[in-house]
Amino acid sequence: MLAEIREQPDALARTLAEERKPIEDLRRRLAANPPRLVLLAARGTSDNAALFARYLLEITTGIPVSLAAPSIFTLYNASINFDGVLVVAISQSGESTDTNLVLERAREHGAVTIGVTNEPASTLAHLAEHTFLVRAGKEKSVAATKTYTGQLLMAYLLAYALGARMGADDLARIPELASIAVSLEDEIAARSERYRFMDHSVVIGRGLNYSNAFEFALKLMETCYVIAERFSAADLLHGPIAMIGQSFPMFLFTPSGVTWPGMRDMLTKLDGLGAETLIITDRSNREALDLHRRCVCLPASIDEMLTPIPYIIPMQLFAAKLAEQKGLDPDRPRTLSKVTRTL
Repeated sequence: MLAEIREQPDALARTLAEERKPIEDLRRRLAANPPRLVLLAARGTSDNAALFARYLLEITTGIPVSLAAPSIFTLYNASINFDGVLVVAISQSGESTDTNLVLERAREHGAVTIGVTNEPASTLAHLAEHTFLVRAGKEKSVAATKTYTGQLLMAYLLAYALGARMGADDLARIPELASIAVSLEDEIAARSERYRFMDHSVVIGRGLNYSNAFEFALKLMETCYVIAERFSAADLLHGPIAMIGQSFPMFLFTPSGVTWPGMRDMLTKLDGLGAETLIITDRSNREALDLHRRCVCLPASIDEMLTPIPYIIPMQLFAAKLAEQKGLDPDRPRTLSKVTRTL
């Protein structure tokens, strides 16, 4: 897991270089016949990447996006109108049975289909009309890391293909930001020691970092066996905040930008409850750094639009290091295997 976390800057740079031309070709096709709706199908970590893609695509293209419920197809055998729908299936292995069935049904009913995977010889790669590879290299760790950030990068490229105004220079900065995030490993290792006996927590993110709350919580659950709930700041206030009390561990993604005022108010409320809070931010959010003493801060100024990839990498490191603190092997989580097939 740690080795694959460290590989992410190179994997991201490789994906940008090798997928740019296919994405340009897709952009020209979609410009001639733009979809009325985008449907994303995924499971597990890939589903968290799909959640990010939903926010990004709707924000940058204005096209409505929905997350598929695979059981509609696998259990209920429902007939769906796919006219004008672009269906994107996201799977690290390309062998997720239910995700592939969604893609297969969609293509049978005339949808334009895209597969995003790390495995060029996978079932998904053969089912999709257009296949894009995250090019992370073989992922051996059960807990996905480099394929998650690769999928986030593919979401940016898909947004570009759908007409988003994204400069190549902005996306070219992502591998550099990932490298900066990886360089925090020693700091993260030292910080994780404080949480050695943690057995429950809540992770909060909003907007473009909402998916990272889900992904970090998943990593805590599968590698550290920590019960980790995840919420947006708004959803936490609608009931779950009642469980927060003295020294309750809370992790918050707090970039500068439109989500910061609400996250600032949340921090104030959590401080009043005596919660143990750790924020993930960067140098551009001076107010967060001035207000909060416990933080993971990336030593760079990052536009909110580009924060999701560099923000999740330190928390991937945190999960791996915390597992070691707990005497666990993050590469061998109990009852899990690399490929999960569900219906």
